[in-house]
Amino acid sequence: MATIKLGFAPTRRSIFSAPDAIKYRNLTAGRLEELGVSFVDITDINEEGLLYDDRHVKIIAEKFRAEGIDGLFLPHCNFGTEYVCARLAKELGVPVLIWGPRDERPDENGIRLRDSQCGLFATGKVLRRFKVPFTYMTNCRLTDPEFERGIRDFLAVCNVVKVFKNTRILQIAPRPFDFWTTMCNEGELLERFNIQLSPIPMPELTSEIRQMKEERTEVEKIVKGCKESMNIKISEEALLNVAALKAAMKNLAVKYGCNAIAIQCWNALQGEIGIMPCGANSLLNEEGIPVVCETDIHGAITAVMAEAAGMDECRGFFADWTVRHPDNENGELLQHCGPWPISVAKEKPTLGYPLAFHHPGAVEAEAKHGEMTLCRFDGDNGEYSLLLGKAKGINGPYTKGTYVWVEVANLKKLEAKLVEGPYIHHCVGIHKDIVPVLYEACKYIGVKPDLYDDNEEEIRAYLRGE
Repeated sequence: MATIKLGFAPTRRSIFSAPDAIKYRNLTAGRLEELGVSFVDITDINEEGLLYDDRHVKIIAEKFRAEGIDGLFLPHCNFGTEYVCARLAKELGVPVLIWGPRDERPDENGIRLRDSQCGLFATGKVLRRFKVPFTYMTNCRLTDPEFERGIRDFLAVCNVVKVFKNTRILQIAPRPFDFWTTMCNEGELLERFNIQLSPIPMPELTSEIRQMKEERTEVEKIVKGCKESMNIKISEEALLNVAALKAAMKNLAVKYGCNAIAIQCWNALQGEIGIMPCGANSLLNEEGIPVVCETDIHGAITAVMAEAAGMDECRGFFADWTVRHPDNENGELLQHCGPWPISVAKEKPTLGYPLAFHHPGAVEAEAKHGEMTLCRFDGDNGEYSLLLGKAKGINGPYTKGTYVWVEVANLKKLEAKLVEGPYIHHCVGIHKDIVPVLYEACKYIGVKPDLYDDNEEEIRAYLRGE
């Protein structure tokens, strides 16, 4: 599971109660500890452990950078000092969460100690002036469910941003000639998003495969694992090649510092090693190293985003939108030759042959039903967006490969989005509702969220604690 570290910089303003601000600073830190949140505080910067003095901004920023924080949490423990919050946030350039505890009833003399909500209004405006994107968690009590939910969602948002901005994709060979849909702008991805590609030619992969087969130890371990987790319907030689391919791709990903892989899965590879790569892809996907087909770089980016939004608690699957359900007007078949992770399957999968190719090495299994998120990062003509929405698994006819029939709220609307673009026939699915997290993360990475369920107000209501 992912671990995210927050910079904890609770704030106050001088005209309100400093003792009460310190009290809520301590209560908030205690609540974060109860929730198991990793954070760095500023108790060594001043005796109050609070952000209010402009002279402390640079010192706090240096500390947080040295600690490698992934997000900044600014609890408004009384009113808060909005310009200091904005200067710190601008300095750090990480996702920002602002929140304040509910204010108590005025005392018998009409005195209020905090005015935390009012301070949030001020900070929101100043952050906008500084052009700092931020996340607002509703003004609530520490014990309210909205607090825990808001914190956990923000941690997931930070994880998406962290992974997205540090993604490096192992590109194994160029895209197949016929797949003009999967072309991408490598320079633009680097310039705009810091997403890097590590392209290697097919011979470098096959050389690594031969080395893995000669060394045997890792390959035999993988073969044993395959026999335990799948029904094997291919030859021992083919299974050995699946295992060697898996080991080789993992080694190359480590060598080039990559967190995802996009492979030219046909046809050159089959001529070299005689198998489809789907089974090896499935094994790496299960380990949390997303591997996508047809050298689909944008698909690999989608895969790392989806798993980051799910805090690495479950695996995603790379799929084709293929055909409409024969009986359900809002039903669609998600399918691919066989690269889905084993944990996605309803039952023990089979390692056999794909639908459209004669070479062995593809996983066959229907995926689990239930609620899921479907998404696709894509772009053309200099504009990028993230298509996302919900689906649920439904019954449908058997088909080869890894597959699941899904139902969406309005397939005609989704179909039009896919045809009119900038999307293609590939998407990533995950058995978790990550739509709000991905929607919120988009504001930090410069990508437009595109909700195919047309439910933006519902998502925004969820994020503000309704």
